[in-house]
Amino acid sequence: MIVTPESNNLVLTRPLCVIDLETTGTDVRNDRIVEIAVLILRQDHSLRSYVRRINPGRPIPPAATDVHGIRDIDVADLPPFAIIAPKLFAFLAGCDLAGFGITGFDLPLLVEEFARAGLTFLLEGRAVLDALTLYRCREPRDLTAAVKFYLGEERTGAHTAIADARNALAVLNAQIHRYGLPGTPAEVHKTVVDVDVGGAFRRGPDGDVVFGFGKYRGRSLARIAVEDRAYLHWILRQPFLDDARSLVQAALTYRTVEPRPVSP
Repeated sequence: MIVTPESNNLVLTRPLCVIDLETTGTDVRNDRIVEIAVLILRQDHSLRSYVRRINPGRPIPPAATDVHGIRDIDVADLPPFAIIAPKLFAFLAGCDLAGFGITGFDLPLLVEEFARAGLTFLLEGRAVLDALTLYRCREPRDLTAAVKFYLGEERTGAHTAIADARNALAVLNAQIHRYGLPGTPAEVHKTVVDVDVGGAFRRGPDGDVVFGFGKYRGRSLARIAVEDRAYLHWILRQPFLDDARSLVQAALTYRTVEPRPVSP
């Protein structure tokens, strides 16, 4: 099958495998794959697909099911990753790799799964094309771009404080209209801030507060308060914003680790 619309700008010297995973969560070390899809695009632009659902060997959290729709019952009788790993490993051999966001999530998690199956999946010698990385590199995400996108005009008075403040207000007002957001700051805050303003923490698959950075990324803050209290004390000595610091202090005193509500 020729797939000209999707691939006619690519010039291939060897096959390109486009990968996407559905998983039990977002922790690349500890979560598991429940579905993998690979499109293999050959040099003649013919396309072959490989799609498998996988028994992760653990319950699929409801938050993960809400994202991809795959339930425990859907994979209960399917093989684990270790069974399908040799065929998948061979399928990917000699191919360059691509996807959306794969460098930060799909590939690290896939490497971990292969390792548990006794296979060493190497990226060395392969081209890796992450469409998300290209998007971030090529499409500006600054105030000038926002004024152009949301207001349809060129930014004026760039880098004068009052002009930039006026532009920011105009962009914010246009965003509220464009996306049908509630008009109160407290409600808008809820749509863009998961746990803390700086993004140091986020919600885990089970709704608990987990690290969004560092060596404990994806791990429960409450759990680390038991296992490595020194690390939390180190955080309190760093220049984190006060809402993140409050979460850490709550964890250290074994109080409920929840962000403080924003006043309406």
